[in-house]
Amino acid sequence: MAKAIYRPEYAAFLAILKRRRVAAGLTQVECSKALGHPQSFMSDVERGTRRLDIIQIRDLSAVLKTDLVSLIREFEDSLNSVRKLDVPDAPAD
Repeated sequence: MAKAIYRPEYAAFLAILKRRRVAAGLTQVECSKALGHPQSFMSDVERGTRRLDIIQIRDLSAVLKTDLVSLIREFEDSLNSVRKLDVPDAPAD
């Protein structure tokens, strides 16, 4: 199995993080500062060059004005939507 950072699921998660940051009206600088990191932190996260542990994701959720459960639910829902698109149509009778 490919490393997690190279999987499409990881790209989907990063897209959600960026979308949530923009929806919260935060720049990378503001978001990083709220987390106590330099601007490069969020840039690296959104580009996929910095991985986050569960505690960091929880902290980021709070900065993005959401909660960890909602963020993970959105992630799972996005994966389920993609999976539904990948399922081939049933053969005609």
